[in-house]
Amino acid sequence: MQIDVVRPWELTAHAVERWAALQAADPALETPFLSPYWARAVARAQGPSTGDRGVRVAVLGGMADPKGFLAARVGPFAAMPAGAPMCDYQGLVAEPGLTIDPREIVQALGVGRLDFSHMLQGQTPFAPHGKGAQTSRIIDVSGGYAAYEAERRAAGVSALKDIDKKRRKVEREIGPVRFTAFSRSKGDFDQLVAWKQRAWRETGQTDLFEAGWPLRLVRQLFASRDPDFGGVLFTLHIGDTLAAAQLDIRGGSTVHSWIIGHDPAFDRYSPGMMLFQDILRWMDDVPYSRLDLGAGDYRFKRELANHAVEVSHGFVGGLSAAAMLREAAYGLRRVAETLPLGPVSELPGKAMRRLDLLRGLR
Repeated sequence: MQIDVVRPWELTAHAVERWAALQAADPALETPFLSPYWARAVARAQGPSTGDRGVRVAVLGGMADPKGFLAARVGPFAAMPAGAPMCDYQGLVAEPGLTIDPREIVQALGVGRLDFSHMLQGQTPFAPHGKGAQTSRIIDVSGGYAAYEAERRAAGVSALKDIDKKRRKVEREIGPVRFTAFSRSKGDFDQLVAWKQRAWRETGQTDLFEAGWPLRLVRQLFASRDPDFGGVLFTLHIGDTLAAAQLDIRGGSTVHSWIIGHDPAFDRYSPGMMLFQDILRWMDDVPYSRLDLGAGDYRFKRELANHAVEVSHGFVGGLSAAAMLREAAYGLRRVAETLPLGPVSELPGKAMRRLDLLRGLR
């Protein structure tokens, strides 16, 4: 199959329309991270690339008759998803039933392997290359918030009832709660960034924003006025004080929960959970009907979500040193994870994830 590899801004209007149409036709691809606009946003934030490196789009079938699209960030030896580690879903957007050996894509990209970390498991060409999976959770309120609330209550989940109690308590003790969607407050956006950076420091995690391009990306998406794709800032004030905020990504009928934070001074009232609830209620009056919480085994995700999909990690490689090194690393990881060594068994996996994160931030 012919595969053209182009920079995101080199896509023709026809190719962009085709990409968007293919994505809209398949509910399994309902995420802003698989849109052509995500690839363009990442490329813009990461800046000009040189040679064959940088964000590229593999156009299956060629630009004249595109049948599928996959965006990747190409390095000297390996490629990874465009926007990783800020990208919560990865996958191929293509015609139903399209047959392709993903090694052809790797060869077209000019690298030894293609790594992935959140590949949708419905991606048939990539399924044999997965090395493990985790669950990503979604809240579907297409039937309205009241129906969703009743469904959660019937499932034995008390989280929404507990949020209502805390909302009444904070309004008695401090002041009224005010929710804002599509906030344009730069001050509230900057406070969210500060909260997120502090949380990363306090938990010993890497501050992604220090790498430069991730912060440019969230700033550009916050400033976006595109009606079909961009960031949306949700805020929750208690009295006159910002208590919680989220910068999410929107596309299609989905809002993807992305950058979240809150003021620790209000911890006892769970302002972050109140904000989630307000977003779900807001969805009754807008074209969005899905709040995607992404992967991660957190209690609030398990309690609030009423839908789940699996995402996998792994790689596709040909006969190359890069592929052999990755296979060896996974082999060591598999052996370690079968040994009864407690936290020590998890070290190879953590090391791989750490190295991938640092590669993506460069």
